[in-house]
Amino acid sequence: MRSKQSHSSHPVAHQRLPNYLRTHRRRHGLSQAETAMLLGAVSGTKVSRYENLTRVPSVNTVFAYEVVFNQPASELFAGRYQEVRRAVQERARRMAKQLNARPNAESRKTCRKLALLCSIVEPKPNPPGRG
Repeated sequence: MRSKQSHSSHPVAHQRLPNYLRTHRRRHGLSQAETAMLLGAVSGTKVSRYENLTRVPSVNTVFAYEVVFNQPASELFAGRYQEVRRAVQERARRMAKQLNARPNAESRKTCRKLALLCSIVEPKPNPPGRG
């Protein structure tokens, strides 16, 4: 008999794909060439490269994807977003540790910095379905 383990308790369940561009394009019935036209690209080749992770889109293209699919970039590029978020959180942890070790750790300016760093390291929980 199969165990009734929920997907959320499975360690891989929280691993997001690097991007969901193909998923959204297909959901909306768009070809790569049609998507390219909406993005302002010349051909569907760029769209294919974005979907297959062989090319990183420019910030303008990322925003164009947001507009086309009406989804935030953090969802369209969910796996990449998670990687970047973890890296920023680690740097924020290190910076907070350095600031706390300084003799003027109680200054107003340092306290503001530490509050920001704390919000990065321990962000508020995302609503269901968000990263």
